[in-house]
Amino acid sequence: MTVFILVAGAFTGPYVWRDTAARLAAGGAEVRTVALTGLGGEPGEHGGDVDLETHIADVLAVIDAVAAGPDREIVLVGHAYGIHPVYGAADRRAGAIARIVHLDAAPVQDGTPALAAVPDQGLREEVVERAAARGEGGSGGELPPPARDGWARWGSTAGLSGAALDGLTALAAPQPLDTLLQPLRLTGAVAAVPVTGVLCTGNGPGVEMLQIMVDVGDPALRALADARVAFLELPTGHWPMLSCPTELAQALSEAESGGGRLLTPTGPAHRPAHLRPFLLDVPGRPRERTGNIDLYLPEGPGPHPAVVFVHGGPVPAGARPTPRDWPTLAGYARLLAGRGVVGVTLDHRLHAVTDYERAAADVADAVERVRADPRVDADRIALWFFSGGGPMMADWLSEPPRWLRCVAANYPILAPLPSWGLTGSRFHPVRAVPDAGDLPVVLVRAGREIPEIAAAVEEFVAEAARCAADVEIVDVPEGRHGFETLDRTDAARDAVHRAAGAVLARLRG
Repeated sequence: MTVFILVAGAFTGPYVWRDTAARLAAGGAEVRTVALTGLGGEPGEHGGDVDLETHIADVLAVIDAVAAGPDREIVLVGHAYGIHPVYGAADRRAGAIARIVHLDAAPVQDGTPALAAVPDQGLREEVVERAAARGEGGSGGELPPPARDGWARWGSTAGLSGAALDGLTALAAPQPLDTLLQPLRLTGAVAAVPVTGVLCTGNGPGVEMLQIMVDVGDPALRALADARVAFLELPTGHWPMLSCPTELAQALSEAESGGGRLLTPTGPAHRPAHLRPFLLDVPGRPRERTGNIDLYLPEGPGPHPAVVFVHGGPVPAGARPTPRDWPTLAGYARLLAGRGVVGVTLDHRLHAVTDYERAAADVADAVERVRADPRVDADRIALWFFSGGGPMMADWLSEPPRWLRCVAANYPILAPLPSWGLTGSRFHPVRAVPDAGDLPVVLVRAGREIPEIAAAVEEFVAEAARCAADVEIVDVPEGRHGFETLDRTDAARDAVHRAAGAVLARLRG
C-alpha cells in the first residue's frame, strides 16, 4: 500500500491537507499529515527552541511509524518550506522512501537554509532583521503569519476563494525563526530517491520554461534534467491543496506511479532551441564589436536609424555563446541591416531575476553609446525585447524619450512571475503601458505560448486597449516561444517579415 506523508509549508499545519487527504484515501492510499512542532504539533523535547532539526525529527517520527508496518511504500510530499524537513528526514531514511514530491517547492541544497528559497528579498531581509533583534541567547523567536493581504508575498493566491483565504489566515501560526535560518545538512544519501516536481504555473515556471532555463545553462537547474526527476503541472497558485484539492490528489497519485514529463539534458543529442539556426537565410553584414555591443552595419555612411535587440533571460554568467551571438538576435540584426538600419545586439547582466535593475542600466548605457555613434541617427531609435527581457520594456513605456520611435517585443514576459519575489517592482509593462502616450508598440504574440507568459500578454493587450495605447499585434497562431528557431514554417517567416516591416515603418515615419 502507498502511504503519502504530507508536510505543509510555512505558517500552516495538517489542516491544509484535509480535502486532498480525503481524496487520496478514497483512492485507496493511506495518508499521514505531519504536525510540525509549533505549526500544529505540540512542543517536544526541544522545548521553546524550535529549529529545522526539530521539524526533521517530526517527519522522521512519522516515517518510522509507517515503516514499521509491512508492504508500505512511502511517498514524502513537501509543500514550499516543508520540502526542507522532508529532505532532511529522507536523507536519513533513504532506503525507506519510494519518492519525494516537491509541491511548488524549490530545489534544496546541502548547507543552505530554507530562507534562501523565499523569493521576496524584502521578506528575507525582514527575517534576518528579526533574528538579529533577538536577545543575547541568539535562538528562538518567531515570524508572525501574514495578514490576509500579505500571503501573496509568499506565493500566488490565484485560485483561492475568499473563504479559503480567510481560513488560511485564521488558522496560520507563527513560524519559528530558526526553522528558516538553520542550514539543511545532507549526507547525499537522498540523491538516490526518485523525485517528482508538481509545478503550480499560476505561481512560477512550468515545464517548458524550466526546459528553456536548463538549455541556457542554469547551473542550479542542470541536475533536474535527470531520468529520476519528473514534472507535473497544476494551473493554479501556490496553495493547490486549498484551490484544487481534487486535481492535486490526482497529481500526487500520478507522481506515485512515476508519471510526469522529463527535462532533456543539453549535449550532443539535444541542441538547445535558442542555438538552432534562424529560420531566415539572411545574408551576412559587416559587424563591429565594442565592449558588450555588436553593430551590424548597412550600406552607406549614414546616419542610419538603429534597432537595439534586448535578449531575454536570466542567462547564467558563464553561458557560451553569449546572447549577442545567438542565431535569433544576430539574424534579426542582419535582416534589418540589409534594409538600411543599424542592427545592434548586446550582452546585459540579467543572470538572475534579482538582476533586472542592473540589466536595465546595461541596456540604457548601450543605447546611449549607440546613439553617440556618428553612423547612427540618434533621433530614430527602436528597442526590440525578447522573452525574459520583456520586463525591462516598462522603463521605456513609462517615460518614453522623444527619440524612441518604437518598442517591439517578441513572446515577452510582461509581468514578473509571482515566484520571482518582485512585488511592487517597476519592471511591470502591464502597469506601465498607460503611461506610454503615443509611443508605438509592436507585439509579436505566439499562439502556442507558455501559459504563464501568455496570461500576462493577454493582460497587457487588455490594458493597452483600455488606455488606447498604440499597439500593433503580429500573431503567430501556431508559433511557439522562440518560434524563430523552433518553427520553420512559412507562417513563422511571414511573421518575422511583418514585425520587421512594422518596426521599420515607425522608424522612418
